[in-house]
Amino acid sequence: MEITPLGDSALTVRVDDRFKDAPEKTLKEVLNVVRRLEDAHIPGIIELAPAYTTVGVFFDPIRVINCAVEPDSVTEWLTQKICEGLAHGKRKRGGRAVARVVEVPVCYDPEFALDLDHVAQHAQMSPKEVVNLHQATDFHVSCIGFTPGFPYLAGLPEKLATPRRATPRKEIPAGSVAIGGRQSGIYSLRSPGGWNVIGRTPLRLFDPQINPPALLRAGDRLRFQAISRQEFEAWTF
Repeated sequence: MEITPLGDSALTVRVDDRFKDAPEKTLKEVLNVVRRLEDAHIPGIIELAPAYTTVGVFFDPIRVINCAVEPDSVTEWLTQKICEGLAHGKRKRGGRAVARVVEVPVCYDPEFALDLDHVAQHAQMSPKEVVNLHQATDFHVSCIGFTPGFPYLAGLPEKLATPRRATPRKEIPAGSVAIGGRQSGIYSLRSPGGWNVIGRTPLRLFDPQINPPALLRAGDRLRFQAISRQEFEAWTF
């Protein structure tokens, strides 16, 4: 495990070197590190951000200095505390967190499925077969990123893996369900994007007015549930 600076107010804890070799095992290890650091209650740490193989540790330098730490020694002090917290966490015996299972309704109507035909052609399947396989797959949220609340979903069947668009779109509607390479994802906010859009969910994935603002979190299990256009409209309005 390697700990390195990430700017002047964050550290990166590298848990593993490769994700694709054993994605579920790596995700469990990353989330285990997050839980151990949460249990350590290290002064100054304000956020822990799990990613594919790392955990971002964001801290407030002033809070750390207020713990009688010299300004030039903030990084070294935190690195030591992180190592101590992880070592202590290994010795503790506790239950493992249970992953949430989230069902996400998605409408695969042609108006929303901008790239469904392209994905079907690439997979040498019919659009209906693509939809059936996509909604029959158990995904898990590897991490949240790109835009607030955007989930990177591992578990996409190899048949559906489709390269990203050569030219990204300038605007993708919020809620768009898409495929990018060997992953699926959901655009949480209206934004540019180059993934292949195959449907849309009426769920709001990010709401700054609630706590936590993101609907999904790393470690969640996710399954898509097809809904009709009428059900989509009723859900939205």
